[in-house]
Amino acid sequence: MSEITNLDLYDILEVSPDVSEKQIIKAYRKKALKCHPDKNPDNPKAAELFHQLSKALEVLTDAAARAAYDRLLKAKEAAKLRNKLLDSKRKKFKDELESREKSACEQRETNVAAQRSLEEEIERLRKEGSHLLEQEQELLKEQLHNQELEKQEEDVVSEVSPKLKIKWKCKKGDLNNGGYTEDIISEILNKYGEVTALILSAKKGGSAIVEFKSAFSAQCVVDEEKGLPNNPLSFTWLSGKPTNTPSSGQNSNQNTQSPNRHEQPSTTSFPIYSNMTGTTESEDKDFESIVLMRMRQAEERKHLIDQMKEEDG
Repeated sequence: MSEITNLDLYDILEVSPDVSEKQIIKAYRKKALKCHPDKNPDNPKAAELFHQLSKALEVLTDAAARAAYDRLLKAKEAAKLRNKLLDSKRKKFKDELESREKSACEQRETNVAAQRSLEEEIERLRKEGSHLLEQEQELLKEQLHNQELEKQEEDVVSEVSPKLKIKWKCKKGDLNNGGYTEDIISEILNKYGEVTALILSAKKGGSAIVEFKSAFSAQCVVDEEKGLPNNPLSFTWLSGKPTNTPSSGQNSNQNTQSPNRHEQPSTTSFPIYSNMTGTTESEDKDFESIVLMRMRQAEERKHLIDQMKEEDG
C-alpha cells in the first residue's frame, strides 16, 4: 500500500484525474499492450511497470479506493503548494535578511571609513597645529621672561629712591635754623607726596636731605616749591632723578594741582623707565643693564654718604 501512495497512478496511465472509469480501463489496455513483459524482453523494468499499471487499474476502478487516493493526491498537492508558498516566503525572508545584513555591513564600513577619516583629520590638525602651538608657547615664554625682567628692573629702580638736597640761608649760631624745623619742612614737602625720610644736618644749619617714595613727587618739589617767602628753599637732586623732565608748559599745568596732590598712582611713568619696559634684544643685554644699574645705585649711595659726612664734619 505504501508503494501506491508514492505513485502517481493517473500519470502512469497517462490520463487526467477527472476521467471516467471507462477511460481508465481503455488507457490501461492501451498501455498494457505496450508495457507487457513478453513484448519487452530486453527491458528489465517492464515487469515493474506492468505491475504498477495493474495497481493503478485496481485502485482507480474501485470507487472508494479511488476517492481515498484522490483525497491523498489532493492533500499532497496542497502540501506541495504550501511548501512552495513557504519556500517563496522563506526566500523572500532570506533575501530581506541578506539585504539587511548587506546594508548593515555597508553602514559599518561607512562608519569605519568616517572614523578613519576623522582620525586622519585630527592627526593632520595635530601636526599642523603643533607648529602654531610651539610658536605660541615660545611667544608666551618670551613674554613671561620680559615680564620677569621688567619686574627685576622695577625692583632695582625702586631701590634707587629719589633724594633731594635742601638748602636755605641760615646764619651761624641761628637757633631757629633760618625759620625751618623738621616739622615745617615735613609740612611743606608732604603736600607733594609721601616722604619716606627727612634728615636735617645736626652740625650745619640750612641743610637737609629728603627722600620721596615717588620720583614724580620729588620732581614737583624741585619745579614748584619755594619755601618761606622770607627765606626760599633750593633743591638739588642726589639720586633717582628722571633722565628727562617735563617741559615748562607741562610744569605750568602741574603747578596748579601739585600742592594739594597726593602721591600719584603707581602707573605714572617717567622717562627713566622708558628704556627698561621695552622689548629687550637679548637676555645678555638685559642682564648687563640690570648689573650696571645696581652698580650705579651702589655708587650713588656711597657718594651720598660721603657728602653727608663732609657737611657734618
